[in-house]
Amino acid sequence: MFCYQCEQRAQGTGCTKVGVCGKDAQTAALQDLLIQGLKSLARYATRLRGFGVADRETDLFAIEGLFTTITNVNFDPDRLRELLVKLRGLIEKNRSAYQAKCNEAGQEPEDLGDGIEWSLAATPEGWLPLSAQIGLEPRKAEKGEDIVGLEELITYGLKGLAAYADHAQVLGQEDEAVYAFVHEALDFLTVPHEVGDYLAMALKVGEINLKTMELLDFANTGTYGHPVPTPVRVTPVKGKAILVSGHDLKDLEELLKQTEGKGIQVYTHGEMLPAHGYPELKKYPHLVGNYGGAWQDQRKEFDAFPGAILMTTNCIQRPQPSYFNRIFTTNLVAWPGVRHIVGRDFSPVIEAALDAEGFAEDAPEKSILVGFARNSVLSVADKVIEGVKSGKIKHFFLIGGCDGAKSGRNYFTDLSQAVPQDCVILTLACGKYRFNKLEFGDIDGIPRLLDIGQCNDAYSAVQIAVALANAFDTDVNSLPLSLVLSWYEQKAVAILLTLLHLGIRDIRLGPTLPSFVTEPVLNVLVENFAIKPTTAVEDDLKAMLG
Repeated sequence: MFCYQCEQRAQGTGCTKVGVCGKDAQTAALQDLLIQGLKSLARYATRLRGFGVADRETDLFAIEGLFTTITNVNFDPDRLRELLVKLRGLIEKNRSAYQAKCNEAGQEPEDLGDGIEWSLAATPEGWLPLSAQIGLEPRKAEKGEDIVGLEELITYGLKGLAAYADHAQVLGQEDEAVYAFVHEALDFLTVPHEVGDYLAMALKVGEINLKTMELLDFANTGTYGHPVPTPVRVTPVKGKAILVSGHDLKDLEELLKQTEGKGIQVYTHGEMLPAHGYPELKKYPHLVGNYGGAWQDQRKEFDAFPGAILMTTNCIQRPQPSYFNRIFTTNLVAWPGVRHIVGRDFSPVIEAALDAEGFAEDAPEKSILVGFARNSVLSVADKVIEGVKSGKIKHFFLIGGCDGAKSGRNYFTDLSQAVPQDCVILTLACGKYRFNKLEFGDIDGIPRLLDIGQCNDAYSAVQIAVALANAFDTDVNSLPLSLVLSWYEQKAVAILLTLLHLGIRDIRLGPTLPSFVTEPVLNVLVENFAIKPTTAVEDDLKAMLG
């Protein structure tokens, strides 16, 4: 295996035996086959759209298939085999439909073979040798690192986009244009192109990701209301307990409904923290607080948690034996041997919580503040604008992104603490756990730390920046605003491509740059967008403040 899609790749180059995330070689091979098969599927789906034919089953499978391969989502070979079997059927279905449409139109069907005959082997095990033909190493040998890096930049952006699209469709928000583009981009990756064409497609991924994040924002706020500033307890309450991690608000809602009146306290973990700001979720009194921090500390935190644990999306790590029998997965996330919930019937989770010890007593109460999504911030925009004009607010720093275990991420803690008192920090995603329990105070009643939400809420951050730019009759690049982003997995790649699509410059990215962005490609990004790696806090802060 060779995998370098996340920030914690081994030796800073790539994982070759077992991923730092826990992905083994068999799982990696099955995921490679899934991505290759999605490209084959896209060739037919794209051409069928040319005949005015779209297949919802195919569209949803493409989204779910991409999301499945994001870091820390699906480690279960059996579930991946099931997906590959379904994929083979969808390829045949779309191939037949395409040939039929060509016959109806009197056209000669294109030869859309990709060099892999999916029907040769009866089982996915029989396809495993094929993965040696399509992995990163043989592709780099054939095409060179620069081209393969650009292909992966697009692929990883699509994976992040697919995650947002999946969350949105769960809540009933879909856009035909998003599905069509996913197939178009995957089809694009099946034939060689010039470097400029790859970069243009990467920016197109960013453009469609913006549309997708808008869909998700509408889905979340339309279902649960706009987040409002809310204090969230971060210390335990006496009683039986369930911990919900991941990103999926629908799962949390259903669990809250099913646990009403059962004497069970529900806690959020990781990226679920912002759920407390949504009116339709915070109305449940047994949603009592947030437990723990970012995903990389879960093995220690889950071990200490005396209740059941539900993983709703990505961010799962190899469960320890101490809590293996009380952790559950649902939706696309999976780990071999861990009980998987289908259809949002959380009865097994509830039973496990009732069987567990629970918290014996209340801990001293402490809280943090969440709920500063776009509506909350823009409702006090006049105060913010006046603060800037009067000189009380000198600068804004967006310090956010994915957290991780690799050394160097203390940079984000140090930076937040070094930000001057007359500056405001915006944050989102789990990178905020590096500093969100520190005291930052306020500026004339405006908290100096504004938690915008999940990585899924990046659309809110964009809208806040655009609104401020409009208020000052300028563009985002001319605002007293600096973006310092930490990255870990592929949703961060999608967000970065969206920011580049919007023309936002001078983004600082850390703690290390992606391995798949080779030096020539990085030079192009630096030349066009002035992307910078994070360096020393003092030097970066001095440069950002001018």
